[in-house]
Amino acid sequence: MKTIKDLTPREIWSNFEALTQVPRPSGHLQKIQSFLLKWAKKADVEAFQDEAGNIIMKKPATPGYENKQTVILQAHMDMVPQKLEGHHHIFHEHAIKTVVDGDWLKAVGTTLGADDGIGVASIMAVMEAKDLKHGPLEALITADEETGMYGAFGLQPGELSGTILLNLDTEDEGELIIGCAGGVDVTASLEYKEVPCDKEDIAMKIVIRGLLGGHSGLEINQNRANANKMMARIVRAAISDDAARLASWHGGNMRNAIPRECTAVVTIPADNKEDFIDLIHYCKKMFVDELKDVETDGFELFVEEVKLPSNQVPVEIQDNLVNVIYASQNGVMRNIPTIPTIVETSSNLAIVDIEEGKATIDVLVRSSSESMKEYLATSLECGFSMAGMKVMMSGSYSGWEPNTSSPIVKAMTQSYEKQFGTPCKVQVVHAGLECGIIGATMPGLDMVSFGPTLRSPHTPQERCYIPSVTKYWDFLKATLEQIPEK
Repeated sequence: MKTIKDLTPREIWSNFEALTQVPRPSGHLQKIQSFLLKWAKKADVEAFQDEAGNIIMKKPATPGYENKQTVILQAHMDMVPQKLEGHHHIFHEHAIKTVVDGDWLKAVGTTLGADDGIGVASIMAVMEAKDLKHGPLEALITADEETGMYGAFGLQPGELSGTILLNLDTEDEGELIIGCAGGVDVTASLEYKEVPCDKEDIAMKIVIRGLLGGHSGLEINQNRANANKMMARIVRAAISDDAARLASWHGGNMRNAIPRECTAVVTIPADNKEDFIDLIHYCKKMFVDELKDVETDGFELFVEEVKLPSNQVPVEIQDNLVNVIYASQNGVMRNIPTIPTIVETSSNLAIVDIEEGKATIDVLVRSSSESMKEYLATSLECGFSMAGMKVMMSGSYSGWEPNTSSPIVKAMTQSYEKQFGTPCKVQVVHAGLECGIIGATMPGLDMVSFGPTLRSPHTPQERCYIPSVTKYWDFLKATLEQIPEK
């Protein structure tokens, strides 16, 4: 059986394999930052860490190519930490275990980290290579892209001098991305005084797991279930039909991942247990029917009796919270009117945590329209405010406006067709890329994003299509050789 050590091109895969051995979940980047600096020193590559935690590298031009424009190669160092229920893996401590499954590289029970480990591995391959032809190169490996693009926001003017930026963080080989959506995080919070549970009641734990989840930008248009929205339907019905009281709720753990799992503990009168279990069975049948053409057989919904907690949410707070989760916009709001195949505006009701006197709800809003982004974020704010919650907007970033006359895009489209005999696609995407943020710091940058084929990033089903990496690497090398002169 093949392993990652057998894959080609080795320039990419050997570096990616090294990255899998270094824990690098968002928010825990000290190990990967140290690794990259030590790697650069060993490879005799100029490198330093800036104040925002980004790693910046520089490499002089190949002799004879000094008059080429300076290119910035850009990727992000962090990965989304998602794992299968019950899988023992501590992301900030353990290495990622990989397996070759036919033409796909996958991880064992976790996200693979090809988003954006392949981009980082590509930068390492270029920087250490002795046989490539290229002009002056700079590398920007950003910190905490997945949790708020903090590294890109923290980049200071003057750190880089390049005029062309190649972002290596997209998921379809053969596509050139020239624009993306902007986004904003909407966080609603509420503190409340718990009330004692009725000692005659029993506690039931509702569990939803095994959903596909996915990238909240790339896969928000695929009608995948959101575990928090499903739980709202169940809990609201249980309150209405079985006098349920909410004790706790935990759903989702990443702002940019469609939540795959959710648990809630409710208390009910003991006499209502049988009817409550019937409700769960009814809901499961309903969801299976609704999702039969979308989700897989891995979906689970079940309930189990647990120890009665001491306290629960007051009735009036409970009803407001459940109602606002139930009512909040989630998923695609509308597509781009002039490009109806591309999502314009969406939201991901990503994280719900309710327990011990505090409720927090996190929603990631995306849009390629600034006015629609503001409209949807404000709509959510209005709903949360009516539920008595305090609302904070954070991490707002503008979309990356496409430049249809980009010289580097024109050169790369011509190069791709010459290399492979087929045209590449030029696209805008609903996912958030760092290009718009970096472009605001470095006005006038000519930017394009591309990469190999990945599927289901931000989920334990994340995988990389191995044959696409060879084409991507060949295309990257050809692009660097053909960069226009200053």
